[in-house]
Amino acid sequence: MGCIIEPDRNDAVYDEEDHPMAYAATDAQVKQFQEDGFLLIPDLYNTEEMQLLLQVAKSDMGKTENVRGPVDAEGRLSKLWLTSDTDRDDIYNAICHGRRLVDAMERLMEDEVYLYHYKMIVKEPRVGGAWEWHQDYGYWYNNGCLYPDMASCMIAVDRAYEGNGCLQVLRGSHKLGRIEHGKTGTQTGADPERVELAQQHLEHVYCEMEPGSALFFHANLLHASAPNDSPDPRWALICCYNTRHNPCEDRGGHPSYRPLAKWDDDRVLELGKQQRQQQAD
Repeated sequence: MGCIIEPDRNDAVYDEEDHPMAYAATDAQVKQFQEDGFLLIPDLYNTEEMQLLLQVAKSDMGKTENVRGPVDAEGRLSKLWLTSDTDRDDIYNAICHGRRLVDAMERLMEDEVYLYHYKMIVKEPRVGGAWEWHQDYGYWYNNGCLYPDMASCMIAVDRAYEGNGCLQVLRGSHKLGRIEHGKTGTQTGADPERVELAQQHLEHVYCEMEPGSALFFHANLLHASAPNDSPDPRWALICCYNTRHNPCEDRGGHPSYRPLAKWDDDRVLELGKQQRQQQAD
């Protein structure tokens, strides 16, 4: 049986008028991230920002209805779209470039970071499939990334809980090093025997998240999610970053180093509202 993670509390991310403020990870949080391989920050984004992101994403037909994803071992589908289109002025890039997120990621990774790609994961009610146990570096290793010094931030767009397939992690598993990966269904997953061994010794954590919460996790952290057997959808935006010192091949959707411009956090609402207006026209 796994445990439910309690989010780590810090100073308010918003001022008294609910405007986004700079977020600074504490020394204790950096240490926790280094020990556990993940860190959950509640309320990194507010309700208006997440509702706007969800509305934009649902109306963005090119990223929802036409998207496909891998099939799990039971034949169920989890939808995703992935892109490294970092030049568009839209709500997705406003989040990925935003100081709240990038500054926190650089503090946790102790280096300058750049955007590797971002993706939306959609688990539809009753039918959304599982994601097998894997490490992101299990994939990115094959892109010529020399070190596992990479990380992602999962932002809950709507509520994620055990019943609708929230992310599960093995605490401290980023210290195991890269595990061999192979095919499970049409997904690429970590060696099941090695995962089973890790499960015997490491704490299994269910990362339940309210909308606007952000989960930072290391590229070698073993993580998975169960199918969505609930009546509730589960949408999440995942922003993935590489560190400047980590060389990798320059591939479509997975670029080599290029400086990441940091945007003011007010642009999340600004650009999101512009997109909604464009979608309505």
